[in-house]
Amino acid sequence: MASAIELIAGLGNPGPDYEQTRHNVGFWLVDELARQGGVNFKFESKFQGAVCKYTVSGQPQSCWLLKPHTFMNRSGQAIAGLASFYKIPLENILVVHDDLDLPVGTLRLKQGGGHGGHNGLRDIIAHLGDNFMRLRIGIGHPGKGNDVTNYVLNRPAKQEETLLHDAVAEALMALPLLLHGEREKAMQQLHTRV
Repeated sequence: MASAIELIAGLGNPGPDYEQTRHNVGFWLVDELARQGGVNFKFESKFQGAVCKYTVSGQPQSCWLLKPHTFMNRSGQAIAGLASFYKIPLENILVVHDDLDLPVGTLRLKQGGGHGGHNGLRDIIAHLGDNFMRLRIGIGHPGKGNDVTNYVLNRPAKQEETLLHDAVAEALMALPLLLHGEREKAMQQLHTRV
């Protein structure tokens, strides 16, 4: 069995202007996880982000939750800082991020890989390497490459937003498996959802 996830980093941009944008679905997930766990994020300047400790209900395991405040393109700085401080191995980090190449609300979980053009992942790989777990949340694609920036930095339509919140809820149901090191089971659960 693989080792348990020790750090879940949700990717997004800090501040109220970005809160409801497609690019912030990583923040949405860790915010909801913290809410369910009854814990609050606190800004830690040494990690350049908002941090809290999440404990699995009724279990001894706990993991760090992180929302980098470095803006998306510098996400690696915050994640590397926390991982280094707490000596968290790269393979025990889960990064939650939006993905243009997946239909809205689709979830994919994998270990390692490239950045696929995602600037947050590009920076994390530059700082840490690529062998971390990724939870990709599909946001769909606007169709044209030059529309991408505007698309990811805007709020999704109501129907899309519902699909994204449903995807976050589904992902949270699989997280206990990841926190127990059962990665294959978590993948199977997420990839076979209806």
